[in-house]
Amino acid sequence: QVQLAESGGRLVQAGGSLRLSCAASGLTLYTMGWFRQAPGKEREFVAAISWSGGRTSYADSVKGRFTISRDNAKNTVYLQMNSLKPEDTAVYYCAASRTAGVGSFTSYDMDYWGKGTLVTVSS
Repeated sequence: QVQLAESGGRLVQAGGSLRLSCAASGLTLYTMGWFRQAPGKEREFVAAISWSGGRTSYADSVKGRFTISRDNAKNTVYLQMNSLKPEDTAVYYCAASRTAGVGSFTSYDMDYWGKGTLVTVSS
């Protein structure tokens, strides 16, 4: 049984940092990534990482601020978020795809989704 479970979301001040974790048992050979959905907005891509961790991709809005990584030995994917802005406020979802690569990581291609973790950035 494949399950994804995000954790780490909380209230944080603008300019602060936060690290999200995704426990992804059984998904070692999957491309993994993060999406987010702000209130009243469409779900958008944030970052993705290949199964080996050798390739990554980021949305322009988070480049230079967010870093995705994975530790297959611990079956965990991370999203380190620095210099947080109020516009980063959203529910962050961990997702996995058996077929999509980091260059074409869209919500439509995901095989598994986590339930999400809320990140609130105050101004």
